[in-house]
Amino acid sequence: MKKTRNVNRIFVHLLLILGSVMMVFPFIWMIITSLKTKTEAIKIPPAFFPEVPQWENYKRIFEIFPFGNFYLNTFVTTLMIVVVQTFLCALAAYAFARLHFPFRNALFILLLSILMVPGQIFLIPQYLLIQKLGLINTIPALFLPGLFSAFGTFLLRQFFMTIPKEVEEAAIIDGCSRIRIFFTIILPLSKSALISQGIFALLYGWNSLLWPLIINTSTDKMTLTSGLATLNGQYGADYPLMMAGSFLACIPLIIVFLIFQKQFIEGIALSGGK
Repeated sequence: MKKTRNVNRIFVHLLLILGSVMMVFPFIWMIITSLKTKTEAIKIPPAFFPEVPQWENYKRIFEIFPFGNFYLNTFVTTLMIVVVQTFLCALAAYAFARLHFPFRNALFILLLSILMVPGQIFLIPQYLLIQKLGLINTIPALFLPGLFSAFGTFLLRQFFMTIPKEVEEAAIIDGCSRIRIFFTIILPLSKSALISQGIFALLYGWNSLLWPLIINTSTDKMTLTSGLATLNGQYGADYPLMMAGSFLACIPLIIVFLIFQKQFIEGIALSGGK
């Protein structure tokens, strides 16, 4: 029995290692391609390593495009989405989890129905709304549609429901208002879930491609994703340059995940009612 258990454990570890390699390989290939020449990048059969690493590709990306401006636009857009979306979702989630008001369950089901509809359906109404506000080709147009999330509300509501009601009842007996309970009790107990929601909002804001391409056409108002998409032109793509820009765009997300990976896992598990 012990031998069978060891064999099963080895098989599971080999399977996990294989899965890890399959997940990491595209990222490694991106870094290697960023150091190739354009000829080496489209060579058939493909060459795994470049003959001479082309480190100047990382310099060229800043010379061809206002890459620093892309970073700034993406940072501002993502920061607004993370902060405002997390706060609004927390308010809505607390109302659905703790407050009793007419048609609460019906409204929550209506909210969840948004998750069942493809996001592309909302592009035309959002565009028309931004157009009427006169915000086309502006930075606010990038983050306004992302200031609320049905998924974030659902995630935080499920987490808030794990917090014992006795904690709030004791605070109410002591004379605390709902607003004070929300800010001084609920939010401090929900750090892992809030960080998890913030990471989801960060990924949404940082990786958003379709909406920035539609709403902004000026180069100085583009984000990283929409700016890199312009490298894929009519006469082909400069893959080494594109991969160099993609790697630079990934670095902030990698750093954030490495710092908050513990809170991210805890938030997904929804186990914060300690």
